[in-house]
Amino acid sequence: MNGLSDLRLTLQAKELQDVASVGQVHAQAESGTTLSARWQCFYRRLSTRRALLELTPEQLKDIGLSPEQARREALRPFWTL
Repeated sequence: MNGLSDLRLTLQAKELQDVASVGQVHAQAESGTTLSARWQCFYRRLSTRRALLELTPEQLKDIGLSPEQARREALRPFWTL
């Protein structure tokens, strides 16, 4: 796999855990909690994508991304996986 795929798998693994916990919370609590958890997930996705824009070329190389791949990923909308 290339570095972008590895990064997506890492980020999506956390999101999948969050979705599972949101489903459990939804079954146990009111929908306001579920909405809050969803927005937290969106915010984390947005902030991690924006953090890619601040990495140096050496840091990007360490995680296996080119500057163009990082820019493309960082500019994706926060609601897409």
